[in-house]
Parts: sequence; structure tokens; C-alpha cells
Amino acid sequence: MASLLNILYLGPISGTCLDRANALRRLGHQVKHIDLRTLLPKTSWVDKVTWHLGGNLLAPFLIPKLCKALKDEQYDLCWVDGGEWVTPKVIKLLRQHAQKIVSYSIDDPLGFRDGARYKAYRQSLSCYDLCVVMRSQNVDEAKALGAKNVMRVFMTADEVTHAPRVLSDADYKKWSTEVLFVGTWMPERGSFLLELIKLGVPLTIRGSNWHKAPEWAELKAFWIGGSVAGDNYAKAIQCAKVNLGLLSKGNRDLHTTRSSEIPALGGLLCAERTIEHAQMYDEGTEALFWSDSDECAAMCKLALADETGRQAIANAGKQRLHRNGHLNQKLMQLIIAGVDFSKITKQVFNANLAHPEYVEVEG
Repeated sequence: MASLLNILYLGPISGTCLDRANALRRLGHQVKHIDLRTLLPKTSWVDKVTWHLGGNLLAPFLIPKLCKALKDEQYDLCWVDGGEWVTPKVIKLLRQHAQKIVSYSIDDPLGFRDGARYKAYRQSLSCYDLCVVMRSQNVDEAKALGAKNVMRVFMTADEVTHAPRVLSDADYKKWSTEVLFVGTWMPERGSFLLELIKLGVPLTIRGSNWHKAPEWAELKAFWIGGSVAGDNYAKAIQCAKVNLGLLSKGNRDLHTTRSSEIPALGGLLCAERTIEHAQMYDEGTEALFWSDSDECAAMCKLALADETGRQAIANAGKQRLHRNGHLNQKLMQLIIAGVDFSKITKQVFNANLAHPEYVEVEG
């Protein structure tokens, strides 16, 4: 098998999914990227069916379109990013076009937050050559559903998308904030951020769906816009003195993409204290951690009062991120190395540490 692969990449052509596909391209692989959603009917009911009844119900609509899109093309590897519409029948079709098939999900498809959305994913786990998951409990959960090979990894930043920008005076004027949270509203987040505000934290909120928060009347004055991406996302992080890292409780998060993206951009990460955050950064010297709103407010105020110390922690956090290797190109290399093109291996990959190790498991 040649070291450079011809890869079929299935997933949204946007966000972190596009970042991963582009990382594969930067590594020299040839990548054809198809967004499966574009092969389904362009109506909102498709998304409603996916979330409330299950994406598996849409496979009959998807298979003919996918068959037409693939024609007689052949690939070394098919990378399924997400997989909410990929049933065993879809994988059977993919087997006609790809030697090996990898599943990758940045979400928690084996949890309960997203309801029926990932029914197809759960039905198909036994069909993949390798299943890549983000949460430690996903390993046993995937095996229980028939997964033969499971690789557990951390979420990553991208070498290009999350590279620091050169900032102008105009950028600083537009994007500068004291304490920033960038992210979507979730039920547990509104009350927490309101507590910070009441404790005197000079907070700025960016992100979607915050109008749904029960606390919206009190939070509205601190919200300055919806989701940001690309250069705007990078500049917002870089121009904030402190960047909050909040978790999704429903997604069973112990770290998130922000945990890598903020340090990658040179920002100061101030995140909830968890086992995984402690594995990623040394507390107090590479990131700031807290366990409740009182401690978070205290950390923010101390950081704001100490510009030299604040910048030193941010710089050390960026260096640690690179030592950890929680970056897309390194992750893509690890995942491809975990696919045995000569036989199916039975391994779990544990990337908890800066120096990962393989552990043999029953298939």
C-alpha cells in the first residue's frame, strides 16, 4: 500500500470537518469530499426526521444519489465523519468503492443528548474497520455494539485554521474583550455565565441560540453577536485577554475543541477543571482551571490584573499543545496508521498522554 492514499471523505464541507479533510490534503493524500446532506432532499423535514426519528430512515433516499456520485471510482480509504445517515446498507455500497472504511465522530453519538440522530451510526459500528471516538466511555460502548477496532483520541486544533493571525490596530479595536466566551447556548451555560456577571466578571458572549436562554433578559446586554468562524473566530480569541472553555454536560465532555483551539491561537484558556484538561495542561502555568463560578470569577480577575503572567501562561499553553500533538495533521497520521491495510487489527488506541500507547483488546 502506497504511503499516500486516495481518500473518499464523507462529511460537511465546513467547520472542523473541512479542517480535517484539508489536513489530509496537506499531508499529500488525494481527497474527494462529499457532503451527504447535499444528496438528501433540500427540505427542513430531513433534519427533523434525522434528529427525532433517526437518520437511518433516510438511507433509501441517500443510496441512489451516492451510487451516482461515486460512479466506478475506487479509493484506498473512505472516511465517514459523523455518520448520522450511514447505515450498514450504505457501508455495503461504500465497500464496492473503498478498501477500508473509518468512522470518526467529534460528537457523543453513543450518549443521549442528540436523541435519535445517531441511530444509523450505532447500527453500523460493527461494519467499520476502525471507529475513532473522543470519549473514554465510548470505547466500551462501541465494543458492546460490535465495533472491532476502536481508537480513542483527543479533539484537535488545525494547523492552518487555528494559526495566529497578524493583527492590526483596527482588529484590536473591533475584537478586543476582557473575558470572552464563544459558543452556542446550552441549558447549563446561561445560569453559569450569569453568575460570573453577578460576581463582577467583565464578560462578553458570542454564539448562537442565546435568545433561548431563560436568563436572556439579563444576558442580552453582554451578548454581542452570533457564531463566528474563520478569521473572525481567530481574531476574537486572540484579542480576548481570557477565553472561557465551557463543556457540554449532555455531550459528556471533559474537554472540547476549544481546549485545543484557544491555546493554538495564543489565547489564555480558562476552563473547567477535569481529568482530561489536567492531562492536557499544567494548571496555573499552561492554563487556568476552576470548579465553580466563584473560582472561575477569581481566576478571571487575577488574570486580568496580571498582564505579564497572563501572557506567560498563554504562551506556555500553546507550546504544550504542540508537544501534546493535538493538531489535525498529527491526528490524521495516527488514524491512518491505525488502519491495517493487510488485515484487521484488534486494538484500542489511547491518546490520553503526550506519548500514546496501544492496548490490545478482545474484538
